[in-house]
Amino acid sequence: MFTVHIDERLFQLHAMPPPVDSGRHERDGVGRTRVSAQRIGMVRGKLEVLLVGAKGLENTDFLCKMDPYAVLTCRTQEQKSSVASGKGSDPEWHESFVFTVSDSVPELTIKLMDSDTGSRDDFVGEATIPLEAVFFEGNIPPTVYNVVKDQKYCGEIKIGLSFIAEETRGSDFLAQSYGGWNESS
Repeated sequence: MFTVHIDERLFQLHAMPPPVDSGRHERDGVGRTRVSAQRIGMVRGKLEVLLVGAKGLENTDFLCKMDPYAVLTCRTQEQKSSVASGKGSDPEWHESFVFTVSDSVPELTIKLMDSDTGSRDDFVGEATIPLEAVFFEGNIPPTVYNVVKDQKYCGEIKIGLSFIAEETRGSDFLAQSYGGWNESS
């Protein structure tokens, strides 16, 4: 059974296939039903991440300001920001990154590192950003997220997100193949 909401009235169509999310729906503010993107199982499209900046990071360099950079990971794809040389605890990047999303991806991980010459780069902290909201809304304006290290707060990072879904023909095929719409006279 498939549920359709039109003008706040509920209609049920019995000839349609069951919803992909097995009945788990959410209500928005005006009474419409929305399906959570994470529950759909397959999300395809482009995820754009705007790395604005960070504040209040713990300085890992003792004699000078640190040189932070970010490593963004979306499932198996990894991208690195430029190094904010000498920016210390409050770096700004204003850089955009695009990830191809071809499967349900629950989160984006951003690791903040301190670039060191002549030694291994220092781990500053990380932020884990759930992506369900951007799949659902399409756009999340720059928002502040906590940066943690060893489960302790160690600053914040400001990130904007947008998602552009890829058009799929699969839903047209499903609608046509159930109920005999193409074969009815």
